[in-house]
Amino acid sequence: MVEKLVTRERLVDLVAEDRRRGRTIAFANGCFDLLHVGHVRYLQAAATEADRLIVAVNDDVTAAAKGPGRPILKANERAELVAALRGVDYVTIFSEPTVAPLLELLRPDVHCKGTDYTTESVPERATVLGYGGRIAIVGDPKDHSTRDLLARIRG
Repeated sequence: MVEKLVTRERLVDLVAEDRRRGRTIAFANGCFDLLHVGHVRYLQAAATEADRLIVAVNDDVTAAAKGPGRPILKANERAELVAALRGVDYVTIFSEPTVAPLLELLRPDVHCKGTDYTTESVPERATVLGYGGRIAIVGDPKDHSTRDLLARIRG
């Protein structure tokens, strides 16, 4: 069995092998700090868009942009949790401000974003359309968030 949590370099090889076998590739990304049902629904919906699902997880530096005290969990722990989900084939950690460089490198067939975006507001829209990919808005309405979960925990 192929390890799910992989380096960028290994991911390039895995995607190339999948393409040789005629498989399509979907891509999703996020912080996934304190995994919740909204994350699960987003990733399960993304998995239906292609034969393979790659998930890119923000490193600790870029996840810190979510606010003070964030991330709660370290990147390798967040990535391991995401990798444990059904439907997720590969997980990698990225350190750039956006996933555009990773999208350009891998050129997935579909870039999946949550329902807090529209196809026009996806930050990497020009990158995806530039290489001939498509954008899919997937998951349930954005009424779950780590920020809200943390607020409830803090009471």
